[in-house]
Amino acid sequence: MSEHPPDEGAGVDVPGAEGAGVRWFAEWTPAQRAEYAERFTRLAASGTDIDGEARLVDALAPRDAAILDAGCGTGRVAAALDARGHRVVGVDIDPMLIEAGRRQHPGLPLACLDLRQVTPGIGHFQLVVCAGNVMVFLEPGTEPDVLRALASVMVADGRAVFGFATDRDYTPEHLDRDAAAVGWRLEHRWATWHADAWHDGADWAVSVYRT
Repeated sequence: MSEHPPDEGAGVDVPGAEGAGVRWFAEWTPAQRAEYAERFTRLAASGTDIDGEARLVDALAPRDAAILDAGCGTGRVAAALDARGHRVVGVDIDPMLIEAGRRQHPGLPLACLDLRQVTPGIGHFQLVVCAGNVMVFLEPGTEPDVLRALASVMVADGRAVFGFATDRDYTPEHLDRDAAAVGWRLEHRWATWHADAWHDGADWAVSVYRT
C-alpha cells in the first residue's frame, strides 16, 4: 500500500468511459472483457507462469517500495508485488476488471480510476508499472495527459516501467517523446519482460524511465 491507499470503494465510476474513445472499450466487447478478467486465474491454475512482469519490477524496486500498478486490470501484477513485500495500489478504468480483481485478491487496494485522474491524493510512489498494453489501449491523444498524471505521484529519482506491443499507433518513440516532456530519461529498454536485448523489429518493448 502507499502512504494513503484508496479504500475498497475509492475511485470514480468513470461514467461514459465506454463511449469516450478509449481503445480498450472500443476493441473489447463486454464478453471479451469478462473472459479476460478470468484468463490469468485459469492460466495460473494450469501451472503457467504469470509473474514475469512482477519479477522484473521487483528487481528494479527498492525493498518495501510504494508501487502504483497503473492500468492494473484484475490486479495480477499488483498481487504478485504485494506478495513480494511491496506496498502496492492498483488503478484501472474498467469497473468489470476491478470488481473481478477484488474477488480474486481480497484486501488488495484496487480502485476504478481513469489514469488521467491519478493525483497525489492516492499516495506517492517510488515506482509506477504500466504493463499489459495499457498505453496502447488509452483514448488516442491522451497519452501525454496520462504521463503527466503519473509523474505527479512519483517521488524524486523514482522509476516508471511500461510494457506494450510495438505494432500499434502509439510506439516506443512516442513514449520517449512524452516521457521527456515530463522530465523522465530512458534508463533501459528490453524486448521482453525477461530483459532480452532490445532490437529493431522487436514486437514488444519494456521501457524503464528515471524521474
